[in-house]
Amino acid sequence: MPVYTIKGQPIHINEQGSTTNQVALLIHGWSSSSYALSSLLPLLCRRFACKAVDLPGYGESPPPRGRATIAGYADLLADLICEISDGPVVLIGHSMGGMISLTLALRYPMLVERMVLLCPTISGHLSTFINLFISPITILERFGLAGRLVAAIEPHFLSVTDNLMRPASFAERTAITEADYMRLRADARRPGQGRVRAECYHAMRAGDLRGRLAAVETPSLVIWGAEDNTVPLRDAGVVADEWPRADLRIIPKAGHWPQFEAPGATHRHIAAFLGLPLITTQLNTDSGQDVSRVDEVAQFLAHSDVGNGMNRAQRTRLAAQCQIQTYAPGVCIAQADTPGNLLFIIQEGSVEVWNVVTEKRSSSTALHPMTTLLPGQITGELALLDGGRRSADLRAGPEGATLLILSRERLVALCEDDPPLGNRLLWNIATALALRLRLTQWRQQRQVVQ
Repeated sequence: MPVYTIKGQPIHINEQGSTTNQVALLIHGWSSSSYALSSLLPLLCRRFACKAVDLPGYGESPPPRGRATIAGYADLLADLICEISDGPVVLIGHSMGGMISLTLALRYPMLVERMVLLCPTISGHLSTFINLFISPITILERFGLAGRLVAAIEPHFLSVTDNLMRPASFAERTAITEADYMRLRADARRPGQGRVRAECYHAMRAGDLRGRLAAVETPSLVIWGAEDNTVPLRDAGVVADEWPRADLRIIPKAGHWPQFEAPGATHRHIAAFLGLPLITTQLNTDSGQDVSRVDEVAQFLAHSDVGNGMNRAQRTRLAAQCQIQTYAPGVCIAQADTPGNLLFIIQEGSVEVWNVVTEKRSSSTALHPMTTLLPGQITGELALLDGGRRSADLRAGPEGATLLILSRERLVALCEDDPPLGNRLLWNIATALALRLRLTQWRQQRQVVQ
């Protein structure tokens, strides 16, 4: 497992997926580890460079030097994002990891494109069951002698603690396998983590997000198990009241671990929100469109700069207007200083942006790489809107690129025929451009401060 050192803090990370893809940062919860989200990796790594962290003090990562806090974790992960990604990331947070994800999105909105939150801690107040039976043990672990006493006694009462924890964490009709259950319980019993567990128990209460959710602008999917007895559904009520823009889904026959207890339903919700096909497919490169391919493109557009906030019917209509083109590695897609009226949406691979720069002390010009665009991102939006000349060369990345191409003619027709869809599309194009500019400005300011 690779180790990243951020401001002197080693962080162990389980990495899967192509390194050229957009980063998905997976954040586990209390008394847990990166294994808590491992069941999502086969789905997510089809499009993302997945980074499942062991938070300091959990899994294989050593404890933080100072006291563990929610804000401290969020700040540390923001620095990690800057280390591992050139653009905004997708956050996947479970339980306390959901609270950390929300805190990060509130403090650093330019670093987060989307979020998937599984049973997130909102108020920081866990269930009555946890407070009565589990938290006293956690508090005792905070102190050296008492912690050693608990560690010595617990192996003799594993069946008792398992019987207590199972109804607190899992639904009565849970579909979790025995192997996954034992692995999750092993993480909760991992020795040497009593101090961090106790500090995080109080940190969650101090990190209460009630009254702050309305300020979260990041598009988010929130999934809750209907029988969650760890982070109770009363926190889901807070989400419904204060954060109506969030896509809140309640999954039956699941408790605090829907990713293990109801993987089918959980995967379907996440795949729809992030535009991930449940079965990996390669679109054809001819210009013809058939129903199945339009449906695949519509699903992809759900996780793209242009598809945010669109319903299925709108994404399907937009997909039908796009042509699909595949480019070999290094092939020029569009040249600088030429008129343009096409919007490019990266569907697979990557697109490199090369700027034309006049060399000093000579009249010659050269191309310099500026940035790399990944699946879901767009380019060509300014030329699409004003018909001006392109300011940079676009080239297919080292693995090639498959692009969805929308012409200005088709865009105008959409705006005229379906004003709500046209308005949403134009708004999303403007939002993507603004986020790109805001991230660039923030990085420049950060470099000046450092």
